[in-house]
Amino acid sequence: MRKFDTKVQHLKYKVLREVARLAWEDKLLENILDVPAKLVPGKQPTMRCCVYKERAILAERVKIAMGGDQNNPNVIEVIDIACDECPVGGYEVTNACRGCLAHRCEDVCKFGALSFDRDHVAHIDKSKCKECGACAKVCPYAAIVSRKRPCQNACKVKAISMNEDKAAKIDNAKCIQCGACVYQCPFGAITDKSYIVNAIDILKKSEKNTKSGPYRVYAVVAPSISSQFSYAKLGQVVTGLKMLGFHDVIEAALGADMVAMEEARELSEKGLLTSSCCPAFVQYIKSQFPQLVEHISHNMSPMAVLAKYIKEHTPGAKVIFIGPCTAKKAEAQLESVKPWVDCVLTFEELQALFDSRDFELSTFPEGVLDNASYFGRIFARSGGLTDAAAQAMKEQNIDFEIKPVVCDGIEACRMALLKLNKGVLDGNFIEGMACVGGCINGAGCLTHGEKNKAEVDKYGREALEKNISDAISLLK
Repeated sequence: MRKFDTKVQHLKYKVLREVARLAWEDKLLENILDVPAKLVPGKQPTMRCCVYKERAILAERVKIAMGGDQNNPNVIEVIDIACDECPVGGYEVTNACRGCLAHRCEDVCKFGALSFDRDHVAHIDKSKCKECGACAKVCPYAAIVSRKRPCQNACKVKAISMNEDKAAKIDNAKCIQCGACVYQCPFGAITDKSYIVNAIDILKKSEKNTKSGPYRVYAVVAPSISSQFSYAKLGQVVTGLKMLGFHDVIEAALGADMVAMEEARELSEKGLLTSSCCPAFVQYIKSQFPQLVEHISHNMSPMAVLAKYIKEHTPGAKVIFIGPCTAKKAEAQLESVKPWVDCVLTFEELQALFDSRDFELSTFPEGVLDNASYFGRIFARSGGLTDAAAQAMKEQNIDFEIKPVVCDGIEACRMALLKLNKGVLDGNFIEGMACVGGCINGAGCLTHGEKNKAEVDKYGREALEKNISDAISLLK
């Protein structure tokens, strides 16, 4: 059974796996330069023009697998040398142009970018074109089209442009670190920094892996894990985590239960709220709608809330969050979250960790993962947070009518926020999810698609605790 959606993900995984193997063996610094040659042996390239370029790109991937550019605060980075296969893009005249006499495209262009050859066929001067799209709108043959690069199409916050070498360039002021461009880039030229080496260092020094280890390490796993490791049972994944050196595995969904109760109370008190669980959505508000920041829930995300609880009740503990989200890596660096979360890994990186130890998960006995309620678990998909908030109102006997606006993807978030800003929003609670479908389709997932929603809903129904208050009561 395939572990990944694409070959780009598989390539990224292979680099992570080799880096992890060397880190476990304390041979990383002395052998790191050998990784590109190991992954591309011989003299025949498999993906690029020559083996030398292929290895050069892999060397850059290795750097990012070890934490990337420390001078760049963004967790998303561009590998310039790998970003050279896409066309320049912009508006182009196709062969559908009939050389008509009307020349509406020329008349509407305010920048003089349109000209015609002897057959009256239109041509666009890229140095003059401002990409306003006016010519495309008036062409009777729809012969002028906009050819955007996959990364630009994926980025709904318009944070990606091209630099002077025609490689992708990320505007950190606009980027919300959702990772949509990472998943959509056909060449893997945009990727997320990995902290897998940090995670291994934390695990190696733990109580589980050394007799005199000074601390316990807890894995906080996102509920979308239920849809990811399809070749093994979830209980076997739990066992694999403990064999890596984690003292215990706890559901982030329990943190979601905690957040749902608090967020329901906050909403009833304020009367209007936007969710705070998705760090990319929160960052989007801060960067594009700063005037609406006051409406963001004051609750930390389920990851941070649960990590805080663990550390307050287990002195010296370390917490590693494992989930589908690249933006969580950025959230963990916030001053308000940094004390509670020591490291963030994606499901892609967890797969690399398992295979760096040569684990065969499907042969492992099943561990137990049952900390949260049905409602905490369905936070992973769009609409789940809203359902949980409504349930939390009911369980706390709060007399408040929640009118949710469920935003499935950043474009839906934008529309809701525009309406809120203009005072015409038909609702009092905005559930914002940057990824279409919710966390089940995060950039760090092994697989993406509608089946992930079905798996998460099934996982929710399997929860022993059906009510939020019942799950939270187990903490006491």
